[in-house]
Amino acid sequence: MKGLRRLATVEMKMFIRETESFFFTLVFPLILLFIFGSIYGNKPSSFFGGHGAVDVSVPGYVSLIIANAGFMTMGATIAGYREQGVLRRYRATPLSPVSLLAAQLLTVLIMTVSSTLLLTAAAKAFYDLKFYGSILHFAGAFAVSLLSLCAGGFVVASIARSSRAATLMLMTVFYPMIFLSGATIPREVLPSSVQKFSKILPLTHSVTILRGTWFGGNLGEFGSEIFVLVILAGLCIAVSGLAFRWE
Repeated sequence: MKGLRRLATVEMKMFIRETESFFFTLVFPLILLFIFGSIYGNKPSSFFGGHGAVDVSVPGYVSLIIANAGFMTMGATIAGYREQGVLRRYRATPLSPVSLLAAQLLTVLIMTVSSTLLLTAAAKAFYDLKFYGSILHFAGAFAVSLLSLCAGGFVVASIARSSRAATLMLMTVFYPMIFLSGATIPREVLPSSVQKFSKILPLTHSVTILRGTWFGGNLGEFGSEIFVLVILAGLCIAVSGLAFRWE
């Protein structure tokens, strides 16, 4: 346990030093908050179902945080570790390669929770952010989203032949996903055809359950979205188990 804790500490330091990971996980959501908050404010609007633009947008930004740390960063990091021989070298130490993966998951969890707390604190301080739901149900939606997106990043790392290929595959999915799912721009402002297309994206379901539980819904109301995310996670884990290479 002590070794895992130390390893997770090292992984967190490396995460923070990685400019792109740090920016998209902690800084970019704040930039979006202040840009759209300064334009629309947070006054209740019929366009957003009687809620403020910031209230509606923040759950989407939370899904963006999860997607970047769990899908993009974790997938690229594991693929890079394999290519650099890091995973192979861990086999010769008391800490197994599995410990490294566990440290990665712990790092992602800590960074996503920290970034979410920072985002909500800023939104509350500057735009009087309102939360209408249950912390328990929102945490459940957060956990399901994190599991699904981490599994997605892991499967890309498993099947990619190199870290460059993994990064290309991750970016090809990541950028369309964050702009079409409602993670960065509320889906209400997108054309109806784009909204229909976005339903095939896992991040769309993540945004739906995070926003739904944010506004007072319970997890039972989003059975279909949770089913999709859990099945996707299961499939990704199964494929990863078959395709993953330590070296």
